[in-house]
Amino acid sequence: MVVRPHAPSLTVAEYKNLPETGPRYQLIEGDLYIAPAPNRFHQDISRNLQGALDRYLETNPIGILYNAPFDVYLTNIDVFQPDLIVVLNANRFILTDAGAEGPPDFVVEILSPKTRQLDLVNKKRIYARLGVKELWIIDPEPGTIAVHRFEQDPANPVSVWTEADMATSPLLPGFSIRVASIFRRP
Repeated sequence: MVVRPHAPSLTVAEYKNLPETGPRYQLIEGDLYIAPAPNRFHQDISRNLQGALDRYLETNPIGILYNAPFDVYLTNIDVFQPDLIVVLNANRFILTDAGAEGPPDFVVEILSPKTRQLDLVNKKRIYARLGVKELWIIDPEPGTIAVHRFEQDPANPVSVWTEADMATSPLLPGFSIRVASIFRRP
């Protein structure tokens, strides 16, 4: 939900003055959004994929993984908290004490009812424009992953995986995970 409807746009400087403890904030096109903690299935999906990415990056140290809440400063009016990001070693210079100051190479957004439209429209458009190489948009219901590689197609997914598929990425050579295991519930 937008915290200040019809108010003037906020900037990163104002965002940085928000309390560190408290709800999950995002600054999207100058509007401050607040969201409650994601539901349990969302967290299961995030944990399952994060574990696989952690194991991969441990044996293939080509980048570093972060999970929400983690601020990604993209412009003076855009600060996102993606569910998962990977910053490849060549781009580690974007990492600061505050988070990431620039687009990560690989981003995962898991859709939630309250943030669905922001992830599918606003944030996706900004990721494409600012140079995110790959975005996975995970839809818990119906259990799909839309894969965006913006250099190939800036508007549409290049693949949509279902639970029967294997998830891979050219950014992460040798990484693969069965999509069904991403959606596994404990």
